[in-house]
Amino acid sequence: MEEAVPDRLMITTDWAGLDEGSPEERACFGAIGFRWNDVWLTEGRDGLANVVRKAPYVSGYHLAEWIAWNWWRLRWEPRATTPDWAFSHHLSTIGHGYVWPNITVFSDGKRTIVAAKPTGDQDGAYRYISDAVVIVPSSIFEVMIDEFIEVVQAKLRADSIADTNLDVIWNEVISERHDPVLSRRRRLEALLGKDPAEADEETLRSLIESDEVFGETAMDEIAAARSVVGEKFAPGHLKEIADRHGHEVSLRDGFDLRYRPDIHEFQEIAAWKLGADAAKLVRQQAGLGTGPISDERLASLAGVARKALNERDVGPEMAYALDTDSHSSRVVFRSKWKTGRRFELARMLGDRLVSRGGDRLFPATQSYTYRQKMQRSFAAELLSPFDVVDEELDGDYSDEAQQELAERFEVSPFTIRTLLVNHGRIDREELERL
Repeated sequence: MEEAVPDRLMITTDWAGLDEGSPEERACFGAIGFRWNDVWLTEGRDGLANVVRKAPYVSGYHLAEWIAWNWWRLRWEPRATTPDWAFSHHLSTIGHGYVWPNITVFSDGKRTIVAAKPTGDQDGAYRYISDAVVIVPSSIFEVMIDEFIEVVQAKLRADSIADTNLDVIWNEVISERHDPVLSRRRRLEALLGKDPAEADEETLRSLIESDEVFGETAMDEIAAARSVVGEKFAPGHLKEIADRHGHEVSLRDGFDLRYRPDIHEFQEIAAWKLGADAAKLVRQQAGLGTGPISDERLASLAGVARKALNERDVGPEMAYALDTDSHSSRVVFRSKWKTGRRFELARMLGDRLVSRGGDRLFPATQSYTYRQKMQRSFAAELLSPFDVVDEELDGDYSDEAQQELAERFEVSPFTIRTLLVNHGRIDREELERL
């Protein structure tokens, strides 16, 4: 009989016997696999038995305990390079004497990425051979985790094991998820790259108090930016910077989409695709054609004076637009270079056109949240349409060809290279070369 194929991401369990270890470890030992449709992210070669298995024999209890402790960071924290990030996102750090999958789990806030990579030979131990990336709406990831931990808890109860450390941690997580105040704190802590109750209290208080001033989604972006949070980025300071270094924006004079038939709901598609689709609509409705956008036209779309793009003053750690009322705003640039300012202005334009929720603050940061990835894609497609880039390069992806095209569209070479990566023309590893 042909095996049924699941229609979503799953953690599978096939319990087996274990003669040593704690009662929890013995009860929940078995072949534990990550599966998406017919793809096994845990597939590997068992060197001792000399067979290929779909899942390794590990401790399901220790996996569930690790997931429960890191639930908030797995659910909300984007990709980062901080030293302790791996311990909350790489399964290989779980420990307890097992050869865990080389799987990394992280979220951009809307979609969760589960990436498996092969491992090298390890003296006869289990060698993982899967090389796959699965991206699912984070709501599906939540369901997968809930179901797996329920399965582990059911096995513990079947073996008459109660009141475990897993139960304590998971009950706290469930309680926090249903408490709006605690849930908000834990989400911000995760975005700050901190474990539960380990974030700086003053920073948390400043962010939460700013929710009412700027909106929760805007404060999520500030928290994810990490380096820009703290007392200096309290509401008064943001306004002070905008008043002193910002440029006046007329929202009445700026561009707005007349209709949005092809802009998808969040989670349905990748952030880069949403941003690119929105940029195509802007080019179409604004009659921009396919060529480069002049400084004057770009500034007009954003409702700002052209001279804002030509100034060379260095801004704060992030670019942002801050609305002063329903008709006006002020835009603050981070970059002192014109190509950088053009890109930042395009990002903030895209953020305003696509984002929802009535925020007053539109931050353009260096983080990898869904919103920031959407902004970058919007700006890249608006300033340098991929179809034109692809046609003009005509298969020549050399540095020289990319540089020449970047100069023509007044964007950075990195922008051209990112477009090529997003559309599968070159490998993502090529981005590391710049």
